[in-house]
Amino acid sequence: MIHAIQTLLMLVFPVLVVVAALRDATSYTIPNWISVALVAAFPIAALAVGTPLSMIGADLGIGVIALALGMVMFALGWIGGGDAKLFAAAALWLGLSAAPTYLAVVGIAGGALAVGLLALRSAYVQPFMPRGPAWFVRLIKPGENVPYGVAIAVGALAAFPGSALFAHI
Repeated sequence: MIHAIQTLLMLVFPVLVVVAALRDATSYTIPNWISVALVAAFPIAALAVGTPLSMIGADLGIGVIALALGMVMFALGWIGGGDAKLFAAAALWLGLSAAPTYLAVVGIAGGALAVGLLALRSAYVQPFMPRGPAWFVRLIKPGENVPYGVAIAVGALAAFPGSALFAHI
């Protein structure tokens, strides 16, 4: 029974990260409740799987550093505010052990996403793009932003199995 509860708590992270990516891709917004839920669920999940308090403190430090980095990227206009908050909330769950993978995959996925969207938005491809739901039309519209929450989610999901929190289950 305890293992089932631990597993359910650990599912909170991937589910909320995927929801954030879908919301960002379809509406260019990541609701605050997603980042708040990730932050609120972290200590519960960490304690449930037996993470030492010192490691929880270190993970909080990583989350704070990621929030500062996200704020800088937001101030530079590279990402949106929801992206910055999601970036930090995911880093909290991933901790120091998964941070290098997280940063590398987010960077690679973000670059691939940007290049892919630039290709879809090019004057050469636009005439061949099918028209679909409003969110898709906006996604492929030239000059539109990049829903970077998708890249953050890809990085978070790729790094999660390497996190110390995941190793405790």
